[in-house]
This record gives sequence, structure tokens and C-alpha cells, in this order.
Amino acid sequence: MNRREITAEDILPRDTWAKQRLEERRRLTAVKRNRRIEVGPHITFYFESWETMRHQVQEMCWIENGGPAQIPDELMAYNPLVPQGDELVATFMIEIDDPIRRKNVLGRLGGIEDTAFIRVFGEVVPAIPEADQDRTSADGKASSVQFVHFKFTPEQIARFRTPGAEVVLGLTHPNYGHMAIVPEAVRAALATDFA
Repeated sequence: MNRREITAEDILPRDTWAKQRLEERRRLTAVKRNRRIEVGPHITFYFESWETMRHQVQEMCWIENGGPAQIPDELMAYNPLVPQGDELVATFMIEIDDPIRRKNVLGRLGGIEDTAFIRVFGEVVPAIPEADQDRTSADGKASSVQFVHFKFTPEQIARFRTPGAEVVLGLTHPNYGHMAIVPEAVRAALATDFA
């Protein structure tokens, strides 16, 4: 069964992580390859799992070097992004290198987090934005990093798990309407997130 929560016991001590860090980063890069989908010219979805979020907590503890006292805050921040068996969870990033262009595009994408969807056999599963904070400012500017959950019914999970199922990931924002067919290798990897 997939794990649904990261605990303090899952986080390795700094000296142990130092010995494993390079190899773990390589291993996780291979795992993430089938958890990433580009939608349109500027947005990439990164589908999270217990494993990707544990690695994120481990890396935050490494970078900030806050010791064991830091772990509870990191767990509180990242555990909500671990799929709970009836959902897929994604971080999507609006990636534009040029800072002036990025500012202009983000200024027109307010509310984009509410327009993401997954379509399986013609049935739409809408995104539910992570509720920890508002990622669209009062003046309509979107954050370049968004967190969304896709809650599935048991029937939708069964359809998603069907080998060769046509799964589409998209956004219907008036200023960013794009879709992408989810490759079979990615669909198969994401299907493992369901209980």
C-alpha cells in the first residue's frame, strides 16, 4: 500500500543524508521523468508522491540546516501534497525565463489554478487548488508556482488505471487554453498513486 504521510522518522539525519544525497537525487530524477507533463509553451505539471515529497523535506532540511527542530514545519508544509489514495496531486510551474515577459504573462493568468483539469474517457476531473494560501493576488497576478489536487471517484480511478486509457491534462484559462495527452508511461506511473 502507498504511504500517505511522511513522519519525522522518515527523515534521515544530516550525516546519513550527506552520504546518500547524490545517489538519491539521481534515483529520484529517474522517478520524476514519468511524473512530468508540459502543457502549452509555459506550464509544466510535476505530479507529486510520498517519495517526491519526502525528498523535498529531506532537501529543505539539508539546505536550511535547521536540525530536528525544522522537521515539523517541513512536514506541515509538504504532507498536504502527498496523494491520499483517491487523488493525484501536482505542482505546476509557469516557467518563463525573461523576467519582463514573465511579469506580463503572470499578470494575465490570475485564477489559472481553478482552470486545470484531467479528462479520462471524456469525463472531467477538475483541479482543486491547495487551500493553504491564495496564489492569485488581488490585482489578478498568478503565482508562478501552483499546487492542485485532482479528486477521483472509484469509477474514474478504474478508468484511469485502464492500460492505454486516453488521459488529457489541460487548462481552460481564457489567456492560457492548452491541453496535452498524457503519455502511457506517465499514466501508468500516476496510476500507482491510487489506493
